[in-house]
Amino acid sequence: MKLDDFDFDLPESLIATRPAQPRSSARLMVATKTNVVDAVASDLPSFLQAGDRLVLNDTRVIPARLSGLRHRDSTQGPVSAKIEVTLLSPDAQGGWRALIKPLRKVKVGEDIQFGDILSARVVRIDDGQAVLEFDLEGDAFQDGLSVAGAMPLPPYIAAKRAADTQDRTDYQTIWARELGAVAAPTASLHFDDALLAALRARGVEMSFVTLHVGAGTFLPVKVEDVTTHKMHSEWGRVSEETAHDIAATKAAGGRVIPVGTTALRLIETAARETGEIAAWEGDTDIFIYPGFTFKVADALMTNFHLPKSTLMMLVSALMGQTRVMDLYAHAISNEYRFFSYGDASLLLPNE
Repeated sequence: MKLDDFDFDLPESLIATRPAQPRSSARLMVATKTNVVDAVASDLPSFLQAGDRLVLNDTRVIPARLSGLRHRDSTQGPVSAKIEVTLLSPDAQGGWRALIKPLRKVKVGEDIQFGDILSARVVRIDDGQAVLEFDLEGDAFQDGLSVAGAMPLPPYIAAKRAADTQDRTDYQTIWARELGAVAAPTASLHFDDALLAALRARGVEMSFVTLHVGAGTFLPVKVEDVTTHKMHSEWGRVSEETAHDIAATKAAGGRVIPVGTTALRLIETAARETGEIAAWEGDTDIFIYPGFTFKVADALMTNFHLPKSTLMMLVSALMGQTRVMDLYAHAISNEYRFFSYGDASLLLPNE
């Protein structure tokens, strides 16, 4: 299985830099094994049935891009250096792993000041990353980030424009609550209150899981044999209640449909040991590529992904590699918008 098997040519004009407004007006490509329907996200209830269950990721994206100053005394007197920080993930000790530019200008034990409200101490440097301990915790830390930070837009958007105030709303799901992600579960960005109400009226059930999406989601695959790729790790949790409700849906013959690859990866992780969904919490590095046997997910709602990415491999595992390449050709020819702020697809591999 070669990396080039998951490549395609994408016109740059189809890379979305702003989302559709309103959210549920984004386009939705509904695909079975043999058919394609072009719709919009607000049509989603008409493609679902009473008793189906959507699985939603309730992680909350933090304003993870920070610009600060490092102060240091020298023989020439006090000097300052501008330091750019991108938070990557929290660690078990309460610190944050981070990328720092320029890393050579900081030392362990130094403080970095981010405006007037937030500062952090460098407690460790290894593997080109640093671990920071902030001077605030809990709600105070969240408030400090809100003032000092900017939303961590994906590289393909950040290369075109800087994050702004509108991204604080646009790059966050309407149900986000568990602080810790540095990238959004973007398939969920198409949901608004009107769509949720329509889904409930249809009899569609909803459950929440938490997977804190990390910056590793944007890392390229660098090996030609994709089966040798080492997947990044992210922290997630499936509660007892959610596991019970998902199992009940499957037992009753309903479909379990994760919204986004993050929710899919997490529920499949939670079923790895026994083949059945169970409560689970920890770090997952599950890598899903063609040949994978799905234990929980019956379908998937997801955005359109980067060429040669692990997410292209995941959707190919669900629908078949040849079918996915045909679907992406359809999306390109019909000018669907791609990536985090782009349009969505509903993939139904069993129909």
